Amino acid sequence: MPHESNHAADGLDIPADLTIPKLFYQKSQEYGKDRVAMREKEFGIWRPISWQEYLDNVKYLTLGLIRLGLVKGDKISIIGDNRPEGLWAEMAALCSGGVAVWLFQDCLIDEVRYIIDHSDTRFLFGEGQEEVDKALSIFDECPKLEKIIWDDPKGLRHYDQDCLISMEEVIALGREEEKEHPGRFEELVNQGTGSDVALLFYTSGTTSLPKGALLSHHNMLTMGKHLMTVDPCYDGDDYVSYLPFAWIGEQMMSISCGLQIGYTINFPEEPDTAQHNIREIGPHVMFAPPRMYEQMTRTVQVKYLDAGWLKRKLYEFANWIGYKVANLKFDKKPTPIHLKLLHGFAYATVHQKVKDHLGLSRVRHAYTGGAAMGPDHFRFFHALGVNLKQIYGQTEVAGISVVHRDGDIKFDTVGHPIPGTEIQITEDGEIITKSPSVFLGYYKNPEATEEALRKGWLHSDDKGFIDDDGHLVVFDRTKDVFTLRDGRPFSPQYLETRLKFSPYVKDSWVIGDKRDYVTAVLCIDYAVVGNWADQKKLTYTSYTELSQKPEVYELVEQQIRQANQDLPESARVFKFINLYKELDADDDELTRTRKLRRAFVEKRYEDIINALYGDVDTVHIDTVIKYEDGREAHIKTDLQITTLTE
Repeated sequence: MPHESNHAADGLDIPADLTIPKLFYQKSQEYGKDRVAMREKEFGIWRPISWQEYLDNVKYLTLGLIRLGLVKGDKISIIGDNRPEGLWAEMAALCSGGVAVWLFQDCLIDEVRYIIDHSDTRFLFGEGQEEVDKALSIFDECPKLEKIIWDDPKGLRHYDQDCLISMEEVIALGREEEKEHPGRFEELVNQGTGSDVALLFYTSGTTSLPKGALLSHHNMLTMGKHLMTVDPCYDGDDYVSYLPFAWIGEQMMSISCGLQIGYTINFPEEPDTAQHNIREIGPHVMFAPPRMYEQMTRTVQVKYLDAGWLKRKLYEFANWIGYKVANLKFDKKPTPIHLKLLHGFAYATVHQKVKDHLGLSRVRHAYTGGAAMGPDHFRFFHALGVNLKQIYGQTEVAGISVVHRDGDIKFDTVGHPIPGTEIQITEDGEIITKSPSVFLGYYKNPEATEEALRKGWLHSDDKGFIDDDGHLVVFDRTKDVFTLRDGRPFSPQYLETRLKFSPYVKDSWVIGDKRDYVTAVLCIDYAVVGNWADQKKLTYTSYTELSQKPEVYELVEQQIRQANQDLPESARVFKFINLYKELDADDDELTRTRKLRRAFVEKRYEDIINALYGDVDTVHIDTVIKYEDGREAHIKTDLQITTLTE
């Protein structure tokens, strides 16, 4: 029999006819002009937007789209940074009976073309000139695309194509529509049921072309409702929206949970200022992929490396206390009175300031998901007093299906299923899910739908098991699990996250499936290692040159030896190489959510892998790399291979 964990809940049902537009309209009517729905930082000032303003903008955008000819079921794509206008466009798409399709703002032309064409998009909202240029370049290849709606006029003065229309003009059309048909908006909002498609969400596609997951209003709302019963939020809370809306995690927090609770959504001034703006707002709830928490950890570690002797010693002492208290909590053991007193001192002198610097001073619940987070990062944040929890989910369950509970956190698990969700482990170790949040299927892909949805269960293709405490342990994607030379299974992600706990290592790629030993390809953090090199008076002119310095290899070797500790001998890194460049989503080496495309990098860097498992100590590289601005650089260098001896 499969192993099962069932945490169904009573009294948590979402009405079958409830839709996101109906809920949005209810909240807008309830809060009106007196409550702030969202804020955006512009020109250094936080600009509040009331629920009434939110409603008015959505209303006229909706009616404007209807005036342009939108009919129920039409696809409306949106591309741009996180800003109020993007959320207005999404909500207008839903209120008009359409289906919203988000694209990552850094999508390349081929990705934009594929999604716009595959989704049968009729209307595309693009933030400004960059997005408009992408849309215009693929317009003729996407026969269903009719209108490109822009918002930011900068750089668009001489654009006069018939397919272009400003958001301002669409709103003006909406005002005309209301004059001619009063009450039309309310009629549109009241149409539809929870089973209607709300979002067409394209998966990251680690091994193939992205698949379009169809999510209903009911999928989204039940997931948010069930998560909020585990970790309640309140309408006075603040949330910072800085992750791409094309990632299901951001939709989960801004729409699924945000609308039901009515908390304030805050938009950073620019993507680059997100961390600074998070500190200004001090959100009560936070959700981020491991990459964000890894960067926070790196920030603190770099500050520590740059600090004076006294500050370093005080930080080390505070961390020693923090780790002791955190470990007792993990083990569900009481904290002795003397440790409580020392912990209070450590918090007041060090940890409170660190949390404030990271923008985590008011966070009640911090979540991470989308990829595995290593135990080192988990311990680090709990030592600071941050209630960080691992979640497990996927786009196909509208975001989340499993989460840690307060006081029951194990950093090698992802916790218990949320209410209404059943988790089972099949005979071959695959995690399968049954939930009202399970998606409707893949758009135009019945074969993939049939493969994913079998006998009412969503098959994840993830390996895992349920431990003695009922926690789900996610091992890795089935295709990514290694078989070490001694026959035991091993998750490369586990070792990769341990390696990335070092401030000097930005990315890691571990190899070793059915091999004689484990190897690693590492990408240094250019800024951190560069600062270290400057202090050592090492000269370098580029990332490539710095990464191949013997001193840098010695530095990285120290980090690997630390990560190797406590691992079985067969799972330890035996050889490694520093890559001559960073892994990049634009080079197809990472997904847009920064997951490693293992099959792709194995093919691209086949020569490096062969060298790591050969009898050579260098590998010659002669290649061309392209930068974001279109420049190309010819890289010709020898990469050093280092073997770790005892």
